[in-house]
Amino acid sequence: MNKVYKNAAEAITGIRNGSVIMLGGFGLCGIPENCITALVEAGVKELTCISNNAGVDDFGIGLMLQRKQVKKMISSYVGENAEFERQLLSGELEVELIPQGTLATRCMAAGYGMPAVFTPAGVGTEVATGKETRIFNNKEYLLEYAFDADFAIVKAWKGDTHGNLIYKETARNFNPLMAMAGKITIAEVEELVPAGELDPNQVHTPGIYVHRIFQGTGYEKRIEQRTVRKRS
Repeated sequence: MNKVYKNAAEAITGIRNGSVIMLGGFGLCGIPENCITALVEAGVKELTCISNNAGVDDFGIGLMLQRKQVKKMISSYVGENAEFERQLLSGELEVELIPQGTLATRCMAAGYGMPAVFTPAGVGTEVATGKETRIFNNKEYLLEYAFDADFAIVKAWKGDTHGNLIYKETARNFNPLMAMAGKITIAEVEELVPAGELDPNQVHTPGIYVHRIFQGTGYEKRIEQRTVRKRS
């Protein structure tokens, strides 16, 4: 099976209006920049996006929000995007805010083939509204369903032609979990090497989970919030 695609535009083939997609990364670290750009250029709409955050106004998922491509956002942190806030308050965007650990666990459950998990996170809060709870060992837990995503789009530091992936530092936060969870997983990498060149002991995502892979270009590696101190 040939998993190698020429570029992002080819790799996102099949993502149509109304698709449910996972987008890896943490803040602006490890986000699939090339695929997001390709989705913007393709103009697909009515998307449900599952991501830790919603990017910033002019970068990441923020670019898709500017063009009204996102119908629903499932995230744990969205505080850096003014357009997101505007669409939320105006009722243009449906939003599901969930605890960060629950987001990760629902990705993991999907990858492991588990339909649902019980978690104590969110019990007694608005997060639990309308959801089933159960008592285990005298403690209350909340039922959360595994995500059901059509596509998972991840970004890795290095990958091979079989789809094996190595992430770098903070990019390991959500990318490995999402890579397991999509019906079709698309990986963009900074460096694509022939199969056999990666040390198996360093691989974070086995190629069995990856369906499409390509070498990306032009990564900006932005910092979401830069804090500096004045010179003394």
